[in-house]
Amino acid sequence: MKETKLNRPVAAPVNNHPTDPKINLSKLNALKEAIGKNEVDTVLMVFPDMQGRWMGKRVTGPFFLDSVARHGVHACSYLLTVDMEMEPLPGFKLTSWDRGYQDFHMAPDWNTARNLAWLEKTALVICDLEDDRGRPIEAAPRQILLKQIERARAKGCLPMIGSELEFYLLRETYDTAREKNYHNLAMFGSYVEDYHIFQGAKEEIVHRDIRNFMERSGVPIESSKGEWGPGQHEINLRYTDALEMADRHTIYKHGAKEIAMAKGFSLTFMAKFDSALAGSSCHLHSSLWDLEGQKNRFWAKDKPSDLFRHWLGGQMALGKEFSLFYAPTINSYKRYQSATFAPTKIAWAHDNRTCGFRVLGESNGLRVENRIPGADANPYLAFAATIAAGLYGIERKIEPPEQTHGNAYTQTQIPGVPRSLEEAIAELTNSKAAHEAFGPEVVEHYLHYAECEAATHRKAVTCWEKARYFERI
Repeated sequence: MKETKLNRPVAAPVNNHPTDPKINLSKLNALKEAIGKNEVDTVLMVFPDMQGRWMGKRVTGPFFLDSVARHGVHACSYLLTVDMEMEPLPGFKLTSWDRGYQDFHMAPDWNTARNLAWLEKTALVICDLEDDRGRPIEAAPRQILLKQIERARAKGCLPMIGSELEFYLLRETYDTAREKNYHNLAMFGSYVEDYHIFQGAKEEIVHRDIRNFMERSGVPIESSKGEWGPGQHEINLRYTDALEMADRHTIYKHGAKEIAMAKGFSLTFMAKFDSALAGSSCHLHSSLWDLEGQKNRFWAKDKPSDLFRHWLGGQMALGKEFSLFYAPTINSYKRYQSATFAPTKIAWAHDNRTCGFRVLGESNGLRVENRIPGADANPYLAFAATIAAGLYGIERKIEPPEQTHGNAYTQTQIPGVPRSLEEAIAELTNSKAAHEAFGPEVVEHYLHYAECEAATHRKAVTCWEKARYFERI
Protein backbone atom coordinates (compact mmCIF):
# COMPACT_ATOMS: atom_id res chain seq x y z
CA MET A 1 0.00 0.00 0.00
CA LYS A 2 1.33 3.41 -0.90
CA GLU A 3 2.48 5.89 1.73
CA THR A 4 -0.31 8.22 2.85
CA LYS A 5 -0.63 11.00 5.39
CA LEU A 6 -2.54 8.48 7.53
CA ASN A 7 0.77 6.79 8.38
CA ARG A 8 2.84 9.83 9.21
CA PRO A 9 3.89 9.77 12.90
CA VAL A 10 2.62 12.70 14.94
CA ALA A 11 4.01 14.43 18.00
CA ALA A 12 2.43 13.53 21.32
CA PRO A 13 -0.18 16.15 22.23
CA VAL A 14 0.13 18.00 25.53
CA ASN A 15 -3.36 16.77 26.47
CA ASN A 16 -2.85 13.07 25.87
CA HIS A 17 -6.31 11.74 26.71
CA PRO A 18 -7.16 9.54 23.73
CA THR A 19 -10.91 10.11 23.73
CA ASP A 20 -10.64 13.90 23.49
CA PRO A 21 -12.43 14.61 20.16
CA LYS A 22 -10.06 17.50 19.43
CA ILE A 23 -7.09 15.19 19.08
CA ASN A 24 -5.82 14.79 15.55
CA LEU A 25 -9.04 14.81 13.58
CA SER A 26 -6.81 15.06 10.51
CA LYS A 27 -6.13 11.34 10.94
CA LEU A 28 -9.84 10.57 10.99
CA ASN A 29 -10.42 12.71 7.94
CA ALA A 30 -7.52 11.03 6.11
CA LEU A 31 -9.03 7.62 6.90
CA LYS A 32 -12.43 8.71 5.60
CA GLU A 33 -10.77 9.99 2.43
CA ALA A 34 -8.90 6.69 1.94
CA ILE A 35 -12.16 4.76 2.31
CA GLY A 36 -13.88 7.09 -0.14
CA LYS A 37 -11.15 6.45 -2.71
CA ASN A 38 -11.37 2.67 -2.12
CA GLU A 39 -7.77 2.64 -0.81
CA VAL A 40 -9.16 1.15 2.42
CA ASP A 41 -12.07 -1.27 2.62
CA THR A 42 -11.46 -2.79 6.09
CA VAL A 43 -10.76 -1.06 9.41
CA LEU A 44 -9.48 -3.01 12.40
CA MET A 45 -10.92 -1.48 15.59
CA VAL A 46 -8.77 -2.91 18.37
CA PHE A 47 -7.65 -2.65 21.99
CA PRO A 48 -4.97 -4.53 23.96
CA ASP A 49 -6.16 -7.21 26.36
CA MET A 50 -4.42 -8.23 29.61
CA GLN A 51 -1.89 -10.32 27.69
CA GLY A 52 -1.15 -7.50 25.21
CA ARG A 53 -2.99 -9.13 22.29
CA TRP A 54 -5.17 -7.15 19.91
CA MET A 55 -8.88 -7.75 20.44
CA GLY A 56 -11.66 -6.09 18.45
CA LYS A 57 -13.54 -6.14 15.17
CA ARG A 58 -12.98 -5.80 11.44
CA VAL A 59 -15.50 -3.27 10.12
CA THR A 60 -16.26 -2.51 6.49
CA GLY A 61 -15.43 0.86 4.97
CA PRO A 62 -19.10 1.84 4.41
CA PHE A 63 -20.11 0.92 7.98
CA PHE A 64 -17.12 2.84 9.33
CA LEU A 65 -18.30 5.97 7.50
CA ASP A 66 -21.96 5.50 8.44
CA SER A 67 -21.54 4.66 12.13
CA VAL A 68 -18.13 3.84 13.60
CA ALA A 69 -16.52 7.20 12.81
CA ARG A 70 -19.14 8.87 15.03
CA HIS A 71 -19.88 6.27 17.68
CA GLY A 72 -17.01 3.80 17.93
CA VAL A 73 -17.88 0.14 18.48
CA HIS A 74 -18.70 -2.19 21.37
CA ALA A 75 -17.16 -5.43 22.64
CA CYS A 76 -17.85 -7.90 25.45
CA SER A 77 -16.32 -7.01 28.80
CA TYR A 78 -15.27 -10.63 29.36
CA LEU A 79 -12.24 -9.89 27.14
CA LEU A 80 -10.47 -8.42 30.20
CA THR A 81 -11.21 -11.50 32.33
CA VAL A 82 -10.08 -14.41 30.13
CA ASP A 83 -6.93 -16.51 30.11
CA MET A 84 -4.74 -17.38 27.12
CA GLU A 85 -7.29 -19.98 26.01
CA MET A 86 -10.14 -17.40 26.11
CA GLU A 87 -11.64 -19.21 29.09
CA PRO A 88 -13.70 -16.79 31.23
CA LEU A 89 -12.13 -16.81 34.70
CA PRO A 90 -14.38 -16.49 37.76
CA GLY A 91 -13.84 -14.06 40.59
CA PHE A 92 -13.28 -10.73 38.80
CA LYS A 93 -15.11 -7.64 40.04
CA LEU A 94 -15.12 -6.06 36.58
CA THR A 95 -17.61 -8.51 35.12
CA SER A 96 -18.90 -12.06 35.51
CA TRP A 97 -21.66 -14.49 34.57
CA ASP A 98 -23.74 -12.93 37.36
CA ARG A 99 -23.42 -9.51 35.70
CA GLY A 100 -24.23 -10.95 32.29
CA TYR A 101 -20.86 -10.05 30.73
CA GLN A 102 -22.01 -6.61 29.66
CA ASP A 103 -20.53 -4.63 26.75
CA PHE A 104 -18.00 -1.89 27.01
CA HIS A 105 -17.54 0.94 24.55
CA MET A 106 -14.41 1.05 22.37
CA ALA A 107 -13.70 4.78 22.04
CA PRO A 108 -11.36 5.43 19.06
CA ASP A 109 -8.08 7.28 19.56
CA TRP A 110 -7.83 8.86 16.11
CA ASN A 111 -4.19 9.69 16.74
CA THR A 112 -3.46 5.97 16.20
CA ALA A 113 -5.16 5.55 12.79
CA ARG A 114 -2.82 4.04 10.18
CA ASN A 115 -2.69 1.74 7.18
CA LEU A 116 -1.32 -1.76 7.77
CA ALA A 117 0.94 -2.27 4.79
CA TRP A 118 1.07 -6.09 5.02
CA LEU A 119 -2.73 -6.39 4.74
CA GLU A 120 -4.55 -5.35 1.58
CA LYS A 121 -6.64 -2.17 1.91
CA THR A 122 -6.66 -2.45 5.69
CA ALA A 123 -6.35 0.27 8.32
CA LEU A 124 -6.13 0.06 12.11
CA VAL A 125 -7.48 2.29 14.88
CA ILE A 126 -6.64 1.67 18.54
CA CYS A 127 -9.43 2.27 21.03
CA ASP A 128 -9.76 2.94 24.75
CA LEU A 129 -12.41 1.23 26.84
CA GLU A 130 -15.29 2.97 28.58
CA ASP A 131 -18.38 1.82 30.46
CA ASP A 132 -21.92 2.75 29.45
CA ARG A 133 -21.56 6.09 31.24
CA GLY A 134 -18.38 7.06 29.43
CA ARG A 135 -16.06 6.33 32.36
CA PRO A 136 -12.66 4.75 31.61
CA ILE A 137 -12.23 1.05 32.40
CA GLU A 138 -9.46 1.37 34.97
CA ALA A 139 -8.17 -2.21 34.51
CA ALA A 140 -7.66 -1.78 30.75
CA PRO A 141 -3.90 -1.87 30.00
CA ARG A 142 -3.88 1.27 27.86
CA GLN A 143 -5.78 3.21 30.54
CA ILE A 144 -3.26 2.07 33.17
CA LEU A 145 -0.44 3.47 31.06
CA LEU A 146 -2.33 6.71 30.35
CA LYS A 147 -2.79 7.30 34.08
CA GLN A 148 0.95 7.06 34.71
CA ILE A 149 1.75 9.30 31.73
CA GLU A 150 -0.64 11.92 33.11
CA ARG A 151 1.10 11.74 36.51
CA ALA A 152 4.45 12.37 34.83
CA ARG A 153 3.06 15.23 32.74
CA ALA A 154 1.75 16.88 35.88
CA LYS A 155 5.40 17.09 36.96
CA GLY A 156 6.39 18.67 33.63
CA CYS A 157 7.88 15.45 32.25
CA LEU A 158 7.25 13.48 29.06
CA PRO A 159 8.19 9.80 29.50
CA MET A 160 10.12 8.49 26.51
CA ILE A 161 10.48 4.75 25.94
CA GLY A 162 12.26 2.39 23.57
CA SER A 163 11.66 -1.37 23.56
CA GLU A 164 13.99 -3.94 22.03
CA LEU A 165 12.01 -7.07 21.32
CA GLU A 166 13.53 -10.50 20.56
CA PHE A 167 11.92 -13.59 19.01
CA TYR A 168 12.67 -17.00 17.44
CA LEU A 169 11.86 -17.64 13.77
CA LEU A 170 10.86 -21.23 12.93
CA ARG A 171 10.53 -23.29 9.75
CA GLU A 172 7.07 -24.32 10.91
CA THR A 173 3.63 -22.92 10.44
CA TYR A 174 1.60 -22.30 13.58
CA ASP A 175 -0.53 -25.30 12.58
CA THR A 176 2.38 -27.72 12.13
CA ALA A 177 3.91 -26.56 15.41
CA ARG A 178 0.63 -27.33 17.15
CA GLU A 179 0.39 -30.73 15.44
CA LYS A 180 3.85 -31.57 16.80
CA ASN A 181 2.71 -30.48 20.27
CA TYR A 182 5.45 -27.82 20.04
CA HIS A 183 8.21 -30.46 20.27
CA ASN A 184 11.08 -31.11 17.85
CA LEU A 185 10.35 -28.01 15.83
CA ALA A 186 12.52 -27.04 12.85
CA MET A 187 14.55 -24.00 13.78
CA PHE A 188 15.31 -21.44 11.09
CA GLY A 189 18.96 -21.27 12.12
CA SER A 190 21.35 -24.04 13.13
CA TYR A 191 23.81 -22.05 15.24
CA VAL A 192 23.98 -19.00 17.47
CA GLU A 193 23.75 -16.03 15.13
CA ASP A 194 24.40 -13.01 17.34
CA TYR A 195 25.25 -10.14 14.95
CA HIS A 196 25.87 -12.67 12.12
CA ILE A 197 25.20 -11.04 8.76
CA PHE A 198 25.37 -14.34 6.81
CA GLN A 199 22.74 -16.19 8.86
CA GLY A 200 20.67 -13.03 8.88
CA ALA A 201 20.66 -13.12 5.08
CA LYS A 202 18.95 -16.53 5.15
CA GLU A 203 16.16 -15.03 7.24
CA GLU A 204 15.70 -11.87 5.20
CA ILE A 205 12.74 -13.45 3.44
CA VAL A 206 10.82 -12.60 6.64
CA HIS A 207 12.81 -9.90 8.41
CA ARG A 208 13.09 -7.59 5.41
CA ASP A 209 9.32 -7.60 5.02
CA ILE A 210 8.82 -6.95 8.73
CA ARG A 211 11.15 -3.93 8.64
CA ASN A 212 9.68 -2.46 5.46
CA PHE A 213 6.03 -3.15 6.22
CA MET A 214 6.43 -1.60 9.67
CA GLU A 215 8.03 1.53 8.19
CA ARG A 216 5.09 1.85 5.79
CA SER A 217 2.64 1.32 8.65
CA GLY A 218 3.81 4.23 10.78
CA VAL A 219 6.12 2.12 12.97
CA PRO A 220 9.64 3.49 12.30
CA ILE A 221 12.44 0.90 12.55
CA GLU A 222 16.07 1.39 13.52
CA SER A 223 17.66 -1.94 12.62
CA SER A 224 17.54 -5.71 12.90
CA LYS A 225 20.21 -8.19 14.01
CA GLY A 226 20.79 -11.79 14.91
CA GLU A 227 20.59 -12.70 18.59
CA TRP A 228 22.18 -15.25 20.90
CA GLY A 229 20.21 -18.25 19.67
CA PRO A 230 19.70 -20.15 16.39
CA GLY A 231 16.93 -18.39 14.50
CA GLN A 232 16.71 -15.70 17.17
CA HIS A 233 16.48 -12.12 16.00
CA GLU A 234 15.85 -8.62 17.26
CA ILE A 235 14.18 -5.77 15.36
CA ASN A 236 14.43 -2.42 17.12
CA LEU A 237 11.83 0.32 16.94
CA ARG A 238 12.68 4.01 17.14
CA TYR A 239 12.48 5.72 20.52
CA THR A 240 9.34 7.85 21.11
CA ASP A 241 6.84 8.87 23.81
CA ALA A 242 5.53 6.09 26.03
CA LEU A 243 1.98 5.75 24.67
CA GLU A 244 3.04 5.82 21.03
CA MET A 245 5.81 3.31 21.81
CA ALA A 246 3.39 0.88 23.45
CA ASP A 247 1.08 1.15 20.44
CA ARG A 248 3.95 0.61 17.98
CA HIS A 249 5.33 -2.28 20.02
CA THR A 250 1.97 -4.07 19.93
CA ILE A 251 1.40 -3.38 16.22
CA TYR A 252 4.88 -4.69 15.47
CA LYS A 253 4.49 -7.82 17.59
CA HIS A 254 1.12 -8.65 16.03
CA GLY A 255 2.25 -7.77 12.51
CA ALA A 256 5.50 -9.75 12.66
CA LYS A 257 3.54 -12.91 13.42
CA GLU A 258 1.11 -12.27 10.57
CA ILE A 259 3.94 -11.54 8.11
CA ALA A 260 5.74 -14.77 9.08
CA MET A 261 2.46 -16.72 8.90
CA ALA A 262 1.76 -15.44 5.37
CA LYS A 263 5.11 -16.89 4.24
CA GLY A 264 4.51 -20.32 5.79
CA PHE A 265 6.68 -19.72 8.86
CA SER A 266 6.05 -18.85 12.50
CA LEU A 267 7.81 -16.91 15.20
CA THR A 268 7.47 -16.90 18.97
CA PHE A 269 7.89 -14.21 21.60
CA MET A 270 7.97 -16.68 24.49
CA ALA A 271 10.36 -15.48 27.18
CA LYS A 272 12.04 -18.92 27.31
CA PHE A 273 11.22 -20.90 24.18
CA ASP A 274 13.65 -23.75 24.95
CA SER A 275 15.52 -24.57 28.15
CA ALA A 276 18.75 -25.07 26.19
CA LEU A 277 18.53 -21.73 24.34
CA ALA A 278 18.79 -18.07 25.23
CA GLY A 279 15.58 -16.40 26.33
CA SER A 280 13.87 -13.60 24.43
CA SER A 281 13.93 -10.20 26.11
CA CYS A 282 12.17 -6.88 25.91
CA HIS A 283 14.91 -4.46 26.93
CA LEU A 284 13.06 -1.35 28.06
CA HIS A 285 14.87 2.00 27.66
CA SER A 286 13.37 4.97 29.52
CA SER A 287 14.04 8.66 30.11
CA LEU A 288 12.12 11.81 31.00
CA TRP A 289 11.99 14.81 28.66
CA ASP A 290 10.40 18.25 28.82
CA LEU A 291 6.79 18.43 27.61
CA GLU A 292 7.89 19.67 24.18
CA GLY A 293 10.12 16.63 23.73
CA GLN A 294 13.20 18.80 23.11
CA LYS A 295 15.43 18.16 26.12
CA ASN A 296 16.23 15.09 28.18
CA ARG A 297 15.72 16.05 31.81
CA PHE A 298 18.07 13.26 32.91
CA TRP A 299 20.97 15.55 31.93
CA ALA A 300 21.83 18.86 33.60
CA LYS A 301 25.02 20.96 33.65
CA ASP A 302 27.05 18.36 31.73
CA LYS A 303 26.23 15.47 34.05
CA PRO A 304 23.35 13.19 35.05
CA SER A 305 20.69 15.10 36.98
CA ASP A 306 19.14 14.42 40.37
CA LEU A 307 15.99 13.47 38.46
CA PHE A 308 17.93 10.71 36.70
CA ARG A 309 19.36 9.30 39.95
CA HIS A 310 15.99 9.27 41.68
CA TRP A 311 14.31 7.70 38.63
CA LEU A 312 16.91 4.92 38.69
CA GLY A 313 16.55 4.63 42.47
CA GLY A 314 12.80 4.13 42.12
CA GLN A 315 13.24 1.52 39.39
CA MET A 316 15.50 -0.52 41.64
CA ALA A 317 13.48 -0.02 44.81
CA LEU A 318 10.36 -1.45 43.14
CA GLY A 319 12.03 -3.92 40.79
CA LYS A 320 10.76 -6.92 42.77
CA GLU A 321 7.36 -5.49 43.72
CA PHE A 322 6.47 -4.61 40.12
CA SER A 323 7.94 -7.74 38.57
CA LEU A 324 4.53 -9.19 37.67
CA PHE A 325 4.15 -6.37 35.13
CA TYR A 326 7.53 -7.21 33.58
CA ALA A 327 7.25 -11.00 33.74
CA PRO A 328 3.56 -11.99 33.53
CA THR A 329 3.62 -15.74 32.83
CA ILE A 330 4.86 -18.97 34.34
CA ASN A 331 7.38 -19.17 31.50
CA SER A 332 8.71 -15.66 32.13
CA TYR A 333 10.75 -16.76 35.14
CA LYS A 334 12.52 -19.59 33.28
CA ARG A 335 14.42 -16.85 31.41
CA TYR A 336 16.31 -15.64 34.49
CA GLN A 337 19.42 -17.82 34.22
CA SER A 338 23.03 -16.82 34.96
CA ALA A 339 25.39 -16.20 32.07
CA THR A 340 22.58 -16.02 29.49
CA PHE A 341 22.37 -12.22 29.11
CA ALA A 342 19.11 -12.30 31.07
CA PRO A 343 19.35 -10.61 34.48
CA THR A 344 19.19 -12.38 37.80
CA LYS A 345 20.09 -9.41 40.05
CA ILE A 346 18.57 -6.01 40.76
CA ALA A 347 21.85 -4.23 40.17
CA TRP A 348 22.89 -1.29 38.00
CA ALA A 349 26.04 -0.29 36.14
CA HIS A 350 27.17 1.68 33.12
CA ASP A 351 27.00 -0.54 30.03
CA ASN A 352 27.12 -3.85 31.90
CA ARG A 353 24.85 -6.57 30.51
CA THR A 354 25.05 -8.73 33.65
CA CYS A 355 22.93 -6.20 35.58
CA GLY A 356 19.16 -5.84 35.67
CA PHE A 357 19.54 -2.10 35.01
CA ARG A 358 22.08 -0.85 32.47
CA VAL A 359 22.77 2.88 32.15
CA LEU A 360 23.67 4.14 28.68
CA GLY A 361 24.47 7.37 26.86
CA GLU A 362 24.87 10.98 27.89
CA SER A 363 23.16 14.31 27.23
CA ASN A 364 19.90 13.68 25.32
CA GLY A 365 20.93 10.03 24.90
CA LEU A 366 21.12 9.26 28.65
CA ARG A 367 18.68 6.51 29.58
CA VAL A 368 18.03 3.56 31.84
CA GLU A 369 17.75 0.15 30.21
CA ASN A 370 15.61 -2.22 32.26
CA ARG A 371 16.63 -5.74 31.20
CA ILE A 372 14.11 -7.52 33.45
CA PRO A 373 11.09 -7.65 31.06
CA GLY A 374 10.82 -10.56 28.66
CA ALA A 375 9.38 -10.54 25.15
CA ASP A 376 6.12 -11.83 26.63
CA ALA A 377 5.51 -8.62 28.60
CA ASN A 378 2.43 -6.52 27.86
CA PRO A 379 4.12 -3.20 26.91
CA TYR A 380 1.30 -1.06 28.32
CA LEU A 381 1.73 -2.65 31.74
CA ALA A 382 5.54 -2.80 31.62
CA PHE A 383 5.78 0.86 30.59
CA ALA A 384 3.23 1.89 33.23
CA ALA A 385 5.24 0.06 35.90
CA THR A 386 8.43 1.74 34.71
CA ILE A 387 6.91 5.21 34.94
CA ALA A 388 5.25 4.52 38.29
CA ALA A 389 8.51 3.19 39.76
CA GLY A 390 10.47 6.16 38.44
CA LEU A 391 7.96 8.66 39.87
CA TYR A 392 8.07 6.80 43.18
CA GLY A 393 11.83 7.39 43.28
CA ILE A 394 11.50 11.06 42.27
CA GLU A 395 8.80 11.83 44.81
CA ARG A 396 10.82 10.24 47.62
CA LYS A 397 14.27 11.29 46.34
CA ILE A 398 15.48 7.68 46.42
CA GLU A 399 19.17 7.31 45.67
CA PRO A 400 20.24 4.18 43.80
CA PRO A 401 22.69 1.82 45.50
CA GLU A 402 26.35 1.86 44.54
CA GLN A 403 27.14 0.88 40.98
CA THR A 404 27.96 -2.81 40.53
CA HIS A 405 31.39 -3.59 39.12
CA GLY A 406 32.23 -6.82 37.36
CA ASN A 407 29.96 -9.85 37.01
CA ALA A 408 26.65 -9.26 38.79
CA TYR A 409 25.67 -12.90 38.35
CA THR A 410 28.27 -14.04 40.87
CA GLN A 411 27.71 -11.36 43.54
CA THR A 412 25.53 -13.04 46.16
CA GLN A 413 24.99 -9.92 48.27
CA ILE A 414 22.92 -8.25 45.51
CA PRO A 415 19.11 -8.78 45.70
CA GLY A 416 17.78 -11.13 43.05
CA VAL A 417 14.77 -10.88 40.76
CA PRO A 418 11.75 -13.05 41.66
CA ARG A 419 12.25 -16.61 40.45
CA SER A 420 8.63 -17.67 40.04
CA LEU A 421 5.17 -16.30 39.30
CA GLU A 422 4.14 -17.15 42.87
CA GLU A 423 6.98 -15.03 44.27
CA ALA A 424 5.99 -12.13 42.01
CA ILE A 425 2.38 -12.44 43.18
CA ALA A 426 3.51 -12.21 46.81
CA GLU A 427 5.63 -9.14 46.06
CA LEU A 428 2.76 -7.30 44.34
CA THR A 429 0.25 -8.36 47.01
CA ASN A 430 2.34 -6.68 49.70
CA SER A 431 3.28 -3.61 47.63
CA LYS A 432 1.93 -0.41 49.15
CA ALA A 433 3.57 1.49 46.27
CA ALA A 434 1.57 -0.47 43.67
CA HIS A 435 -1.72 0.17 45.42
CA GLU A 436 -0.94 3.89 45.61
CA ALA A 437 0.24 4.21 41.99
CA PHE A 438 -2.30 2.00 40.19
CA GLY A 439 -5.17 1.86 42.67
CA PRO A 440 -6.51 -1.21 44.52
CA GLU A 441 -8.94 -2.05 41.69
CA VAL A 442 -6.13 -2.47 39.15
CA VAL A 443 -3.78 -4.34 41.48
CA GLU A 444 -6.52 -6.77 42.56
CA HIS A 445 -7.54 -7.38 38.93
CA TYR A 446 -4.05 -8.40 37.80
CA LEU A 447 -3.28 -10.30 40.99
CA HIS A 448 -6.44 -12.36 40.50
CA TYR A 449 -5.47 -13.17 36.91
CA ALA A 450 -1.95 -14.20 37.98
CA GLU A 451 -3.30 -16.36 40.80
CA CYS A 452 -5.64 -18.13 38.36
CA GLU A 453 -2.72 -18.77 36.01
CA ALA A 454 -0.54 -20.11 38.82
CA ALA A 455 -3.36 -22.39 40.02
CA THR A 456 -3.82 -23.77 36.50
CA HIS A 457 -0.10 -24.50 36.24
CA ARG A 458 -0.02 -26.28 39.60
CA LYS A 459 -2.52 -28.82 38.22
CA ALA A 460 -0.66 -29.41 34.94
CA VAL A 461 1.45 -32.54 34.35
CA THR A 462 4.38 -31.53 32.15
CA CYS A 463 6.43 -33.39 29.56
CA TRP A 464 9.46 -32.95 31.82
CA GLU A 465 7.70 -34.82 34.62
CA LYS A 466 6.66 -37.66 32.35
CA ALA A 467 10.15 -38.10 30.91
CA ARG A 468 11.76 -38.00 34.33
CA TYR A 469 9.38 -40.11 36.40
CA PHE A 470 7.31 -42.42 34.14
CA GLU A 471 9.76 -45.35 34.14
CA ARG A 472 12.12 -44.55 36.99
CA ILE A 473 9.92 -44.09 40.00
